[in-house]
Amino acid sequence: MNLNKKNSNISKVADKNVATGTFLETSIESGFLVMTYQNEFDTPKVLEKAIDNSFIQFHFCLKGTTQFCFNNNTYTLDIPEENSLLLYNPQRDLPIHMIVQPNTWVVSVLISIKKFHALFSHEANYITFLNDDNKLKKYYKDGVISPSMAIVLNQIINYNLNSNLRELYCKAKVYELLSLYFNRGEEANVEQCPFLADESNVIKIKQAKDIIIKRMAEPPTLVELATEIDISLKKLKEGFKQIYGTTVYGFLFDYKMEVARKLLESGTNNVNEVGLKVGYSTASHFIAAFKKQYGTTPKKYIQSLN
Repeated sequence: MNLNKKNSNISKVADKNVATGTFLETSIESGFLVMTYQNEFDTPKVLEKAIDNSFIQFHFCLKGTTQFCFNNNTYTLDIPEENSLLLYNPQRDLPIHMIVQPNTWVVSVLISIKKFHALFSHEANYITFLNDDNKLKKYYKDGVISPSMAIVLNQIINYNLNSNLRELYCKAKVYELLSLYFNRGEEANVEQCPFLADESNVIKIKQAKDIIIKRMAEPPTLVELATEIDISLKKLKEGFKQIYGTTVYGFLFDYKMEVARKLLESGTNNVNEVGLKVGYSTASHFIAAFKKQYGTTPKKYIQSLN
């Protein structure tokens, strides 16, 4: 664990920014919630939330890097890409103050110790800080996100089902995530799609996602994409759907519309320019796509911001 004194540059960032972008907080039940944040901007953003000492915190950095600030922002702890941080201190509050770097995805699970004990009381021997000797001691642990955990985290972030089902979906996925986190045995098999149990295949699917994002204005065909990452077309389709919960182009459409929405909010580009940036050669096609996603036209959306 690399704990460093917080430098003045980070302090300035924290003073000037607030959590903006794709932020979503889902309450699973009393004393149990999930937060997801995707910073797709080119500047660091700060994510803050008051949390008392009755909560255990799990922070997962799926992409990019983030810093967790302690002791009134005196110290920072880096959470690099595909790493996690568990925090629990019954002796003092640990309010969340995270500096989320550009192009970073973070998932945080917050659960009260009372709720956690109820979930894992029979597994106390497996979970160190649940032992009677340790339950009143502070506990900090960093670790690597396993391939199976990465799949579940991506599914939580990229949820695209009916909004009324999100709470139920997140609850199921967070239970699965915690089970994988505390699994001390061999890496759990990904039963839903066995080929994803091979970490190299998971890496290839992530490469496919990065490629279509980078080239969203002129994306490759599925055949070209499969060839580029050296995987069969069938495995590309099945694997992408398993990890991200949607098709390749379904994911790309959602991503393009989110980028378009942020560009419109920034006010730096007009509707035509935004459409071109996300790959629409004609304004009419962009307007139709935006309305399909958000139920309103880009122009009306801009007007609603004022």
